[in-house]
Amino acid sequence: MQNREEKELINAVMKIAHYLVFITSLVVCAMLIIITVLVAGVSSNTWSYRKVPSVPSKSSIIIKPSNPVATEVWRSPAPGTIPAGKAGDQIRYGGELIAHTANYFGPKGTIAQISNGMNCQNCHLDGGSRLFGNNFGGFIASYPKMSNRSGRVEPAAERIVECFNRSLGGKSPDTDRNEVRAMLAYMKWMGGGVKKGQKLYGSGTEKLPYLNVPANAVKGKIVFLLKCKSCHGDKGEGRLAIDQRSYLYPPLWGEHSYNDGAGMFRVINLAGFVKNNMPYGATYKSPQLTDQEAWDVAAFINSQPRMHRNQHSDWPDIKRKPIDLPFGPYADPFSEKQHKLGPFKPIEAFYKSLTYKNKNL
Repeated sequence: MQNREEKELINAVMKIAHYLVFITSLVVCAMLIIITVLVAGVSSNTWSYRKVPSVPSKSSIIIKPSNPVATEVWRSPAPGTIPAGKAGDQIRYGGELIAHTANYFGPKGTIAQISNGMNCQNCHLDGGSRLFGNNFGGFIASYPKMSNRSGRVEPAAERIVECFNRSLGGKSPDTDRNEVRAMLAYMKWMGGGVKKGQKLYGSGTEKLPYLNVPANAVKGKIVFLLKCKSCHGDKGEGRLAIDQRSYLYPPLWGEHSYNDGAGMFRVINLAGFVKNNMPYGATYKSPQLTDQEAWDVAAFINSQPRMHRNQHSDWPDIKRKPIDLPFGPYADPFSEKQHKLGPFKPIEAFYKSLTYKNKNL
């Protein structure tokens, strides 16, 4: 009798043990699946500043966007599409120059010391591959084109000159240099397949809805202190990389930041850029700031001191000045302050009325 009870007890223990082993196996499998998914997600979202940026696609086209206004969404090409030989080497060199411009042309540059220490990538995010991050998708296809700022038709190389003079606050390398040709080769590769006049979703920066009041620099300072200073410093001085030659996080004002002739000095451009990319980790799909916060912090940043550029020869036709350019004269009755901080709706309405009148003359 006792032996039978012992056998039944043993059988019961064995069954429980089998169930425990089965349940443990299920838990282990589930954990392995979760870990695999997490690792894959991290890997796909990690950006290495030493590598050419990529999205796995054959060329830099095209899917239908969820936004019904846009027609096509640009995607950057995969590294595997870089050709072999010298042409590929030139493209890779151009990408390196854009990602680490200061190493070559900054205050401690190995080629020349002609810029403020920022990198092209500080404004053209992820090597010019990010949507709403000033990407290079449609850049080459749009040139040559008429520049309202200079009043003449310009080649693509001239735009690089302007960036060195304004955003990089210095002097441009000769456009015949191999470095300029390499940057153009990289931009051409990035925009491969894009045709002139093609409308691409995510190019440039987003144009946020206009406020009904001026952007508020005082409120913007609060946003800066809460969301921006940890990377860009209490005084907007930025943070240098370990090698002290370039900026990991760029300065937002002062002598090493973009001067007042740069596109980022226009608050409409900066607000759209900030909304979709800042603070670190934000994207156009997952912004961390409201539109109001983006406008206000852009107003604060562009109200801080920075290097001045003589712009007397810019915008020969003053009717073609951007409505957020804070330097007169203007072909309208609005003040420089309103052109800088808004509200912009009345200014835009004024020029639309002029266009309507001209069409009906």
